[in-house]
Amino acid sequence: MSGNPAEYTTAIIANSSIVALMNDDVIRPLDDLLAEYGEGLKKNQLITINGKVMAVAFMANAQHLVYRADILKQAGLEPPKTYEEMLAGAKVLREKGILENPLGGAYAAGWNLAQEFTNMYIGHGGEFFKPGSAEVNINNEAGVAALEMMKALSEYMNPDFLTHDSNATSAEWKAGNLAMMNMWGSRMGPLTDPEQATEVVVANTMLGSPMTVGGGTTPATTLWWDGFTVAKNVSDEDAAATFIAMKNGIDPGQLDEKMLPLAVWLIEGYEPTPAAVGVFAAANMNATPYPMVPYQGLLHTALGAEIVDFMQGNETAEQALADVEAAYAAAAREKGFLQ
Repeated sequence: MSGNPAEYTTAIIANSSIVALMNDDVIRPLDDLLAEYGEGLKKNQLITINGKVMAVAFMANAQHLVYRADILKQAGLEPPKTYEEMLAGAKVLREKGILENPLGGAYAAGWNLAQEFTNMYIGHGGEFFKPGSAEVNINNEAGVAALEMMKALSEYMNPDFLTHDSNATSAEWKAGNLAMMNMWGSRMGPLTDPEQATEVVVANTMLGSPMTVGGGTTPATTLWWDGFTVAKNVSDEDAAATFIAMKNGIDPGQLDEKMLPLAVWLIEGYEPTPAAVGVFAAANMNATPYPMVPYQGLLHTALGAEIVDFMQGNETAEQALADVEAAYAAAAREKGFLQ
């Protein structure tokens, strides 16, 4: 999108990725296009930043508890409401010989692992940056507690957990290898699809609310939206054609029986399906939206690279967090966010 003219006239983005496009000044405000072609779009679809609509959202997302009702019943367990309860339940499942590695999670090194830290740090009440600045602030009690809980959970995951992204974790679930996991709402439809999962998995896959951690009341998850943008470096004619095409792509008429369970749609006429229960629970629990500050992406990248050593047992939590802060600071100085 940085070419002139742009190679692509639109990009599908989310909370985390729109900021980078705005930083590079490659997407345009949509207010004029909305005025002319935006009839039928709902107010909660319009992503407004600094007074200008920069994207149109079409779906919401969040991570939340997924559990196998039959396996928990076999072990005499209730669905966990906290990560501490999940950890205790995993221990029972292993000790009873029901499942050796009963937990799943998208802990793949890189983006996924950083996202799990983000969730856990928010759940512990952590603030990523010092107030009013881009100076990172994670090497603290909340940061250490977040890493220690992640490490404890990983002890009950597949030994290759650092290679398991959402796809691999979902595959393990469909195969019947897991009893509990924290997973994206957008993955729920396929998990309960008889054509993709075994009969027993489909019948017993249940969705729960996001869990809390460390005695806190803020759910250890983040609220997300996905939407479309329009490139800045294109003609007004191409911008209009792009907007119209994308708006048609999210027209309520597209919501047939196959599309309905695939996401929590922010589209007029959408009636929540059972697959949307966890995402709506996250919203009702006042889950924190993923931070939309220009430098959050730099921190996310640093986390995904630097906390791997701790998860492998090669560093202390404090050392890993110090490495994150150093990596972030170097990147933030390069980008001009820090002096």
